[in-house]
Amino acid sequence: MAAKFLVFCGLVSLASATIKLQEIFSWNVVDWNYPDQFSKQQALRTGALIPENALPVGIERWRNKLFVSVPRWRSGIPATLNYIPLDAPYEPSPKLTPYPSFEGNELGNCQTGLTTVYRVKADQCDRLWVLDVGTYGYDNVTNVCPYTLNVFDLNTDQIIRKYVLRPEDIVSTTFIANIALDIGTSCEDTFAYFSDELGYGLIAYSWEQNKSWRFSHSYFMPDPLVGDFNIAGLNFQWGAEGIFGITASPIGADGYRTLYFSPLSSHTEFSVSTRILRDETKVKGSYKDFSVVGVRGPDGHTTAKVMDDSGVQLFNLIDQNAVGCWRSSLPYKPQNIGIADKDDVGLVFPVDVKIDDEKNVWVMSDRMAVFLEAELDYSDINFRIYTAPLDTLIQGTVCEAPLPVLQAQQILKPLQPIKALPRAKLYNHGLGVTATPFSEAVAVYRPGSTKSELTGSYRQPIIKNTAPKVQNYIYIPKQTSSAYTSGQFTRPKSSNKNPWWNKATNYNYEVFEP
Repeated sequence: MAAKFLVFCGLVSLASATIKLQEIFSWNVVDWNYPDQFSKQQALRTGALIPENALPVGIERWRNKLFVSVPRWRSGIPATLNYIPLDAPYEPSPKLTPYPSFEGNELGNCQTGLTTVYRVKADQCDRLWVLDVGTYGYDNVTNVCPYTLNVFDLNTDQIIRKYVLRPEDIVSTTFIANIALDIGTSCEDTFAYFSDELGYGLIAYSWEQNKSWRFSHSYFMPDPLVGDFNIAGLNFQWGAEGIFGITASPIGADGYRTLYFSPLSSHTEFSVSTRILRDETKVKGSYKDFSVVGVRGPDGHTTAKVMDDSGVQLFNLIDQNAVGCWRSSLPYKPQNIGIADKDDVGLVFPVDVKIDDEKNVWVMSDRMAVFLEAELDYSDINFRIYTAPLDTLIQGTVCEAPLPVLQAQQILKPLQPIKALPRAKLYNHGLGVTATPFSEAVAVYRPGSTKSELTGSYRQPIIKNTAPKVQNYIYIPKQTSSAYTSGQFTRPKSSNKNPWWNKATNYNYEVFEP
């Protein structure tokens, strides 16, 4: 029982630096928390709840809540935005609690409800940024509500801003699943960026101006040479998918961040300064402000990425059942792309990756390719959530922070006189340099001298090689078995589908009157 007991972050620290991603939650099929059993049975009878139709695609952690989004690709999804209370008694397969409520997730309620949500972002100002794409269905898509940004105050669970994207921001094929945030000098100085995967655009939104605008660029387009995918034993083509994963860097010396992005059907990383994106006048004439960062290498398709304050980027590698990493101080090339963790059973389609304020990494896997291209086996574990401290996850990879190097000339250079070293006893062992006990100082003697004559001193940094002290959950061993393949499915489906939605050519919009 002790191995399965969850302790909230802040109570227990990891005992070993060798532990990487820890499996915290897992499900054969997703279920929801209803206020009572009668309500749940009624939902099952009416088809308002069909657990087998649920596929979680996004996570985000804020304090004691772990948010989980479930798009309404199929019927029977009672809430698209949900959370797991991390301070509740541990359950290995917890039911999802609608956020902010069941009523707040009412399908087709364009004023106070949420129809379909993909990725969400919490910021340091205790706001949750949620884009409702307003669509329902997968093979036959119904346009229920317009694309609407909903921003929640996480302290009160109330919506504090609703913003409908302008008609100029979207095109007939628009599909947006990802969001990145750019906070400047204050909470008011915040921009949000949205990647339009099938419309091949990037939308910027200013909180202060309460206004949005759209960028277009050829770097947002898919690479026609890498549209073939092989995941979980399935071969299929997702060749039309453009700009998808996006994340913002720490603020640079010029006061701006860098937005990194990549199309799904691509192995290439691109970037642009937020100095460009924040300026509506740059919508035209900014082609050369966008840059090619580098290439990840073969099997480098990714849908989600995140960068921490030290400049380490994490991203999912859906072809490799892995989480990759890159330290932005290094050139972007295959030699500098690390594998932070890999699991051919548990990380089949690692759909989302996030880093919280305590530098814990959260990863969710959901076997999306099997869900869309074949049939999930609901007697098996299909959905998993993992966590690990960032430092632990990148330990031993090319992404790990290098130790500082002490140069010889620094040691020999006198920096301060002897009087700056009170209570330090100096010892001459004939080596020229000796440490002073219980002090950070190093005493430097005149070469060849037979006296305890000090010519200078150097105060060196202390380097502590200790295990990470980021507090987290008790380690729960990952499932270990042979590589997972989807060869057991019974009802194969078309193998030419968009991983998040059907192709633009299959759109069959209908107007829904709530």
